[in-house]
Amino acid sequence: HGQWSDMHRWNRATADASFVLLTITMAIGPTAQIWPRLRFLIPFRRELGIYAVTLAAVHTVIILGGWTVWDFARLFGFEFHPGLGRYVMVQHGFGLANAIGVLALIYGLVLALTSSNRLVRLLGGAIWKFVQRAAYVLWALVVVHTAYFLFLQFLDYHRQTPAPNPLQPWYLVLIGLILALRITASAHLWRSTRKQALRTQPRTA
Repeated sequence: HGQWSDMHRWNRATADASFVLLTITMAIGPTAQIWPRLRFLIPFRRELGIYAVTLAAVHTVIILGGWTVWDFARLFGFEFHPGLGRYVMVQHGFGLANAIGVLALIYGLVLALTSSNRLVRLLGGAIWKFVQRAAYVLWALVVVHTAYFLFLQFLDYHRQTPAPNPLQPWYLVLIGLILALRITASAHLWRSTRKQALRTQPRTA
């Protein structure tokens, strides 16, 4: 990391912090379902989610201003070819990963903008919950976007293959943690629902 430019350090710092905050946000729900005593954490999901999206927006601005120099075509893997006089695709994976990242940011901004109490009252509880369920879509998009830059960047490009990113194991741990929590919470809910159904069944003589 000592060879990184200041721009890249800020780029990585904001991206990593956003991912960690989003991971915590996604972990709170299933954690509270498994351990009801931790339900007091649920109100913090809103603030953590907003902070995660804010950092993702800052990350995007750093990329646009410091890496692509506000050339949106470069953000999606294109470079201008002077000989041809037009843009050509040179980094397919980079472009696709950033397209996924932009889509994730849009999802995140929608979720953040609709998270206020005023919007909850305006939209109604049912519609608001439907919109907020997009958090799972946001999570999936961010996971794919992050995976490319941690594991695949430069592998499909004509550069020397870089050393493994030291954050790769931690990324896998966080992904595994969320999956384990979701599976455990689903199993816990199934058992609780089944027990409740058995209690309410009429007894036969």
